[in-house]
Amino acid sequence: MRYSAVPARQLRSAMLAATVLPVLGLAACQSTGPMGEVASIQTAQGSSENISSLTSVIDRNPRDPEAYNVRGSAYGRAGDYRRAIKDFDQALALNPNFYQAYANRALINRYLGQQPQAIADYNKSLQINSNYAAAYIGRGDVYRLAGNSQQALQDYERAIQMNTTDPRAYAGRGLVYQTTGQHSQAIEDFATTISLAPDQPNGYNGRGLSYLALGDDDNAFADFNVAIKLNDGVAESWTNQGLVYEKRGDKARAAKSYARAAQLDPNYKPAVNGLSRTRSGGA
Repeated sequence: MRYSAVPARQLRSAMLAATVLPVLGLAACQSTGPMGEVASIQTAQGSSENISSLTSVIDRNPRDPEAYNVRGSAYGRAGDYRRAIKDFDQALALNPNFYQAYANRALINRYLGQQPQAIADYNKSLQINSNYAAAYIGRGDVYRLAGNSQQALQDYERAIQMNTTDPRAYAGRGLVYQTTGQHSQAIEDFATTISLAPDQPNGYNGRGLSYLALGDDDNAFADFNVAIKLNDGVAESWTNQGLVYEKRGDKARAAKSYARAAQLDPNYKPAVNGLSRTRSGGA
């Protein structure tokens, strides 16, 4: 993530990791069809019980593309990307115009690091339905993470112009603004993100980082604390809190925050580096 009080490299890493809805936000099937059974069990998302139930639905309706799309989404949420891809492939074999399945497969390809395939799937989804905001947002995320800020901004703004209520559109645009140092605009977008998803920590983390970049430590600290209160299992939130403590010269509290972040995610470099700077004997 980007901020002014610590090295830009660390800020950049933190901001990229604070993407809104880091868990798979796979699109539920939206077309009509014999999906009453599926709709009634989707709330379990990626649980083994839900996947088993969805498999039973497919056994009874082996030619229903929506059933494969929903089970693919469940596999994606469970982290079983190979089976997710297989189900989306089958959904598309049964219905080549299933634009939601293209967008869902694109998201899995993105998580697998297969960015060209992800872009191709988003393009196909939008070719079928040029008004599908979720595909613009997803493609924008791929462009943003690849450092293509201009194309990412265009996709987020296209979704926003369609009056989407998906908080990811505003969060994504806010991250682009942050990347280019437009922190006032970023704060506005993160505020909208928060209004659309008040129970998610990412909007608060994003807004807090822009507050911090503008020297508004008090509002930044308040946002990071809210993020922790909403979900105390997010390493980025604790790392961001540590940044404020460190900027204030309170290395003891900063070290505790960084240590908690590193405990949650031992591979999260901003937390590990922050702990190294602030723990006893650190530079």
